[in-house]
This record gives sequence, C-alpha cells and structure tokens, in this order.
Amino acid sequence: MAQALRPNTAGSLFATDGRPHPVQDALLAVTLVLGVVAFVTAMFDGLHLISSWTGLVGILTGAYGQWISETTRERFGLVLGLGASAVGFFLGMAHGGLFGGLF
Repeated sequence: MAQALRPNTAGSLFATDGRPHPVQDALLAVTLVLGVVAFVTAMFDGLHLISSWTGLVGILTGAYGQWISETTRERFGLVLGLGASAVGFFLGMAHGGLFGGLF
C-alpha cells in the first residue's frame, strides 16, 4: 500500500510511464489547436484558406507526433487532433482549396 501514499510526480499530464515528454506534449497541444481551428473554420465557405492550411499543418504535426509518441494517452489526443484536422482540411479543399481565389 505504499504506492497509494506516494504522490504522483510525473512531469506530464499525459505521461503514464512516469517520465516527462515535453516535445510530445507540445506536438499534442499544437495538433489539437490546429484541429479545432480547422474544424470550426471549415463550417464557413469563405474561410476555406484557413481551414485547409491549418488542417494540412495539423495533419503533418499529428503524424510526426504519432511517430515519436511514447504513451497511449498521447496517441489518443493526437488521433483526436488528427481527425479534426483531416475533416477541416477536406472540407476546406471542397470549399476552394489551398489557393482557391488567390489566382
């Protein structure tokens, strides 16, 4: 029962192995923010440039985060961010694309 009295001193909310993962946590946060921005802006036709670019960058950061992630909690958050980024990217592409209306 000694483990029940020991405080959790892990340096990360998402690290279940007891070690901090600052790079993975940063990629997780960036992917989630980009995913939310891409998903929300994809609902408006005129914001297709923002949704498609943030979705593309969110997909790339999420893919790299998946590649270097070490715990299941990190991967779970990355999958959520990747999904939102992908939906935002594809809807942005359907509404005009990465360069639609610029040329």
